[in-house]
Amino acid sequence: MKKLFFDLFPLVLFFIAFRYFDIYTATAVAMVASVGQILWLKIRKKIIETTHWINLGVIVVFGSATLFFQNDAFIKWKPTVLYWLFAGILLGSQLFLGRNLMRKLMGEQLVLPEAAWNKLNYSWAGFFILSGALNLFIAFSGYFTESQWVSFKVFGSLVLLIIFVILQSLWLGKYLKDTSDQ
Repeated sequence: MKKLFFDLFPLVLFFIAFRYFDIYTATAVAMVASVGQILWLKIRKKIIETTHWINLGVIVVFGSATLFFQNDAFIKWKPTVLYWLFAGILLGSQLFLGRNLMRKLMGEQLVLPEAAWNKLNYSWAGFFILSGALNLFIAFSGYFTESQWVSFKVFGSLVLLIIFVILQSLWLGKYLKDTSDQ
């Protein structure tokens, strides 16, 4: 739980800064917080996960473009690019390298048959693809305000992730029961 709060730290600061200032200040705050996360992990001699580096790279690139061009479209694209990068990594690793990254990430905690690992990997990739598309719709369709997009980015995406994880665990329960009977 502590790790989750740490990982969400830049997002929470983005939300707070947006509520009190504007999208540009919020973007700068999220960039500084993301850099601060990496520095904190380095100082504490903790492992810096690949996802931290990817998130840092994406926020610096899209955040810098947002601030330089004073165009919020760049920061609105950031979640989609991040989600689609994760989906691409999961799918590319599975399809082209024959490596299931979900098994690599969770293999010590779960014992699953090969087919279940593949479904898990593909379902996470699908979740990231759909999340990215939903972000684009909310950000650019014209049906939602900037404030609604920020709320979705912070809370809606998190709620969707929690629901997805719960559904995944219910689905995985079937496989865990099957493997414990053997």
